[in-house]
Amino acid sequence: MKKSILAFAISLFCLISVEGMSQDKTRVIAHRGAWKNTGATENSIAALEHAIKLGCYGSEFDVHMSADSVLFVNHDHTIQGTDIEKATSGELSKIKLGNGEALPTLEAYLKTGGKQKKTRLILEIKTSSINKERSLALTKKCVEMVKNLKVEKITDYIAFDYDVCLKVKELAPKAHVEYLNGDKTPAEILAAGLSGIDYHYSVYKKNEHYIEEMHKEKLTTNAWTVNDKPTMQWFIDKKVDFITTNEPEQLLELLK
Repeated sequence: MKKSILAFAISLFCLISVEGMSQDKTRVIAHRGAWKNTGATENSIAALEHAIKLGCYGSEFDVHMSADSVLFVNHDHTIQGTDIEKATSGELSKIKLGNGEALPTLEAYLKTGGKQKKTRLILEIKTSSINKERSLALTKKCVEMVKNLKVEKITDYIAFDYDVCLKVKELAPKAHVEYLNGDKTPAEILAAGLSGIDYHYSVYKKNEHYIEEMHKEKLTTNAWTVNDKPTMQWFIDKKVDFITTNEPEQLLELLK
């Protein structure tokens, strides 16, 4: 009996130690998936699959809403001369990416991501170019779809619109939500009940104290978009939680 208790205590200690170590290690988020060195098109389902194969902590992607309220994954507001928000889903579904894929819907993207549990889906809710109401409507639809497809446990949210971040937390209080725009202090993020900041690396260079202040409050730090080794190493040394990069292979090698 005593041996069993001792064995349990040792295994528990080891587990806690491993978890503690993993929290200190910077983790890799593939910016728009792993596309640059794989031949995949950015924000494509193939880019997501490559990020998963690489073992990235997360794969970031961007979501817009069509004129008839269907959600599509793409970075820019336009693709091949078509304004996503002003086009119908029928028109958008005919568009082919550089790698031959159809322009992915959020539903297809989440279903692919949901086939595994190791790589998180970092969902950026794009600010509408039309009005605030559309941004908030998109937010609601994203949260609903994530819930309906049962991928809440592997989905995090990011947005440049502060109101969108607040709306996600209202709709999904347990969701991990990071703000992107770089103009809020750690104290403001804490007071708003958000999970962390996902700021351009230049913001951290000007405000190095943000990293320590966020960590003191058990909030997360993410830097985008870091593509060179010296800057990657700077953030690794500062113990930033996540680095978003177009060079996930390079960052993974650096972290070994």
